[in-house]
Amino acid sequence: MAIKNIHIITRLDMGGSAQNTLASCHGLASGGLKGKYEEVLVFGASEESEMTQEEKQAVARGVDAARAAGVRLIETPVLVRRISPINDLRALFFLLALFLREKPEIVHTHTSKAGILGRVAAFLAVVPVIVHTPHGLIFFGHFGKLKSNIFLWIERFAALITHRQIALTKGELADTVRYRAVKKDGMSIVHSGVDIEVFQKSRKNRAAKRQELGFEPDDSIVGFTGWLLPIKGPMYLLNAMGQVWERFPDTKLVFVGKGDLHKSLVARAAEMGAADRVFFLGWRDDVKEIMPVFDIFVLPSMNEGMGRVIVEAMAAGVPVVATRTGGIPDLVEHGETGLLATPADSKELGEAIFEICVNKELTKKMVEKSSITCQHYSVNAMISKIDSIYDSLLN
Repeated sequence: MAIKNIHIITRLDMGGSAQNTLASCHGLASGGLKGKYEEVLVFGASEESEMTQEEKQAVARGVDAARAAGVRLIETPVLVRRISPINDLRALFFLLALFLREKPEIVHTHTSKAGILGRVAAFLAVVPVIVHTPHGLIFFGHFGKLKSNIFLWIERFAALITHRQIALTKGELADTVRYRAVKKDGMSIVHSGVDIEVFQKSRKNRAAKRQELGFEPDDSIVGFTGWLLPIKGPMYLLNAMGQVWERFPDTKLVFVGKGDLHKSLVARAAEMGAADRVFFLGWRDDVKEIMPVFDIFVLPSMNEGMGRVIVEAMAAGVPVVATRTGGIPDLVEHGETGLLATPADSKELGEAIFEICVNKELTKKMVEKSSITCQHYSVNAMISKIDSIYDSLLN
């Protein structure tokens, strides 16, 4: 008889946590593990993500693929990302009733809100194994001190009823232990899986994609892919480009993504006299094709669970500059597989970008080594580790 495994997440969008969760469910339900697990995915009101029609279609394709692999999907409008006492209470009782009815062997929660409600409901339903993946820590870097401390104490409570918490990187594990949110022996590391082969193959279409996007073959392009939100640090990247443009005035800066900072970034680019050098492509469903277009990829995050987009850049053969925060140093070894800068330090970030522009020998070495490093972050490797953790807890 298959092992029933219910996953919980607040929303399915094109963010890393949602895509990672879908990929996990898909992988556990298919391939070499087909028949071992009965995979069920419960998700909430994805309208909070304010997705474009293209994003919704992309999510729908992922959902259809998971369903075709054998994943059963259950959507509930009461599971929302924001704090909503009435909906939160309804979601708790919904999940409790579901677990009592379905009697799963495993409940695996994803992200903070779903992690709290899902674990409490699973504990009350006496589910044998409770696993949680936060997909990045919410109790620092996101909110002010008071709110962060409240979330920290809630996480400490939830850890008491969790059999295993999964960190995406050694850095995230270290931060969790440092904040005493979970004991070290209660954690495992499972890197977020990336379809490495897709990004490797997309290198061949680099010239055609550049032309499609309106860039010249010899344009020097610095790129960012992700949410245009303060936590991702895009304003620090834009400010860092000021010193790059002093030496390389024709360098282009490309933002792929959307978010609250879009208007501020447009205004700042105009203020810097760089409106004609900064391009905003919005949310795109073809990131795998756009990534090789970049000459340098930059992730200037203030906090990052892992930064799976870094793995995508590595697989696409693009040199990486990122910040020394969260799990990023697990992926990027400074001077070996990329360059690291201090978070919120535009000057240091600009110097790292400049170093890649001028030091071609170093850049070549880092790209060659990162092409090997990224192989450790494949989807198959992720599924194998999750399966092993489940086995150890069930036994």
